[in-house]
Amino acid sequence: MSVSVLLVDDQRLVRTGFRVILEMEDGIVVVGEAADGTQAVEMALRLRPDVVLMDVEMPGMDGLEATRRIAAGGGPSVLILTTFDRDDYLFAALRAGASGFLLKNGTPEDLTEAVRVIAAGEALLAPAVTRRVISTFTTGGTPGIRLDQLTPREHEVLVQLAGGATNAEIAAALRLGETTVKTHVSRVLMKIGARDRTQAVVLAYELGVVVPGPPGGGHPRA
Repeated sequence: MSVSVLLVDDQRLVRTGFRVILEMEDGIVVVGEAADGTQAVEMALRLRPDVVLMDVEMPGMDGLEATRRIAAGGGPSVLILTTFDRDDYLFAALRAGASGFLLKNGTPEDLTEAVRVIAAGEALLAPAVTRRVISTFTTGGTPGIRLDQLTPREHEVLVQLAGGATNAEIAAALRLGETTVKTHVSRVLMKIGARDRTQAVVLAYELGVVVPGPPGGGHPRA
């Protein structure tokens, strides 16, 4: 089954480059191109691609507002492509519902793999982005979310998620079956109001479940 992609960038040459890279891959098809956020929202909700590849800085409606509107409309998953020159853009996009980030200086293989990961319903953050995001998070808490809704086991799963662990790694760390881990992850996401694993990581740091540690991950709050 092919993965359909909508390209959103105000630079035509950039869109053309991404199209060439993606359509060289078997099973990936570009179904449309948008030059700004307004076009992106309309095309995303009309064409219903599997993934929207979204630039941030564009004239008119930017990628952040477009991501927010696409997510609010129950639209497809959004993968942000960024040069990472504005940390606040990253945090705002995560809260708006983006499923992942990829740096524009990555390789073609990074791009195609990211599209497949997002299309499969997973979340993705480039390692450099993860380190920068974690290092700048505060732990003041997020109004409206109560950690006491989580069971002790779900709390452990959230800590593992915040460290970037896969379901298999969580299963090994907590000595659980992968099916059980999937159930716990789904319940954690539901209880904390996270759309996907990426937002769960953000909320874990904002809620103080884990605190920033050395590059590559944080550690549980004592």
